[in-house]
Amino acid sequence: MRTVLLFDIDGTLISTGGAGRRAMVGAFAELTGKADVFEGTSFAGMTDRAIARHGLRDVAAEIMEAEIDRALEAYLSRLEIELARADAYRVLPGVARLLESLAGVPDVAIGLGTGNVKRGAYAKLARGGIDGAFSFGGFGCDAESRVELLRAGARRGAELLGGTLESCHVVVIGDTPKDVAAAKGMGAPCVAVGTGGFALEELTACGAHRTFATLDDDGVRAALLSER
Repeated sequence: MRTVLLFDIDGTLISTGGAGRRAMVGAFAELTGKADVFEGTSFAGMTDRAIARHGLRDVAAEIMEAEIDRALEAYLSRLEIELARADAYRVLPGVARLLESLAGVPDVAIGLGTGNVKRGAYAKLARGGIDGAFSFGGFGCDAESRVELLRAGARRGAELLGGTLESCHVVVIGDTPKDVAAAKGMGAPCVAVGTGGFALEELTACGAHRTFATLDDDGVRAALLSER
């Protein structure tokens, strides 16, 4: 069966060492004059547009989509700088080996399912040299809803395989309860990992199909391909 794999980025494939948050906080400090409009807010599982919308709520009575676009442009400009100097950036355990083992498997499309806007997504992956593993995806610029951006990525993967979304088995790989919920929302299983800071028990309780401490664990590849 044709299989579309949709990987989350932050906490699943890589850790930016805080570069993404620093870029977003810095962009909003520049735009609003406030030091940190996101103090106390977790970005885990949020889309970039949702994060920007949240930041603008504190400074605007009415939020226009053009203002979100402007904020994200400021964020992206800062992100490239922050990534370049992020000493704590790392590709997470097992990621490179797993991607290499999946490359070229017949009827398998390897893509992204991420709340990052496309430019930011590939900038983060390029810092670790793994951007070339992903030829398509669903991104935060496709939709603010994680369910809908996953659906957009799944459709692109299905088209790449020469099929329809309905003819493909879709697997979501993530690290947060929001990843699990979005996968459930589109009727796809979620393979969840504990590299994003959430306990495996919590991810299982949310409905993750399988859980692993890292993508380096035995059985991860088999779990991704088990229902083909």
